Amino acid sequence: MLRHGDVWQAIDRLAAKYGMSPSGLARRAGLDPTTFNKSKRVTKEGKQRWPSTESLAKVLDATGASLAEFVSQVGNDGAAVLAQRIPVIGYTQAGNEGFFDDAGFPAGKGWDEVLFPRISDPHAYGLEVNGDSMAPVYRDGDIIVISPEASLRRGDRVVVKTRDGEVMAKQLLRQSAQRVELVSLNRAHPDRVLDSGAIDWIARIVWASQ
Repeated sequence: MLRHGDVWQAIDRLAAKYGMSPSGLARRAGLDPTTFNKSKRVTKEGKQRWPSTESLAKVLDATGASLAEFVSQVGNDGAAVLAQRIPVIGYTQAGNEGFFDDAGFPAGKGWDEVLFPRISDPHAYGLEVNGDSMAPVYRDGDIIVISPEASLRRGDRVVVKTRDGEVMAKQLLRQSAQRVELVSLNRAHPDRVLDSGAIDWIARIVWASQ
């Protein structure tokens, strides 16, 4: 079982490895210098506080460390607990037949695998962004991670696959029994309004490697 202190210890070890204090590491990552202070690891009520996935992503980007390198700081069994391998295909491939089952879960052959922070969805998968259709939110080469089991709320970034095989990444504006309204991430592309019956599946983007 992964303990609260294990993750904070990994942050401390990574900071030391790159010759910084935890506050120095936070500053380099563009975070508030107190983000990783020991006083921030427990709430005023005494409840243990976990570092956010966003702050961990910024730390990896700032140091150039890989996820595997961070996991190695957790302990011998850290990789098995903190990370999981998820299937990945190119974004432009996602509309082709054979890559998803009827529930929108990854299926078939042709998927690669990458190591990613553990997600509480065994059916999570990644799409590698091609081109600038999602810029500036996501850039060419980024991997967006999708969780088919995650609940959807207004404002979420989502991937939608239509029954015609079109795949698009948008922001969810509104969803009703009759239609789904979507906002384009790249404002040079039009927003979309789709009949619910025209949608094969819709799933939330929960992470991105940038």
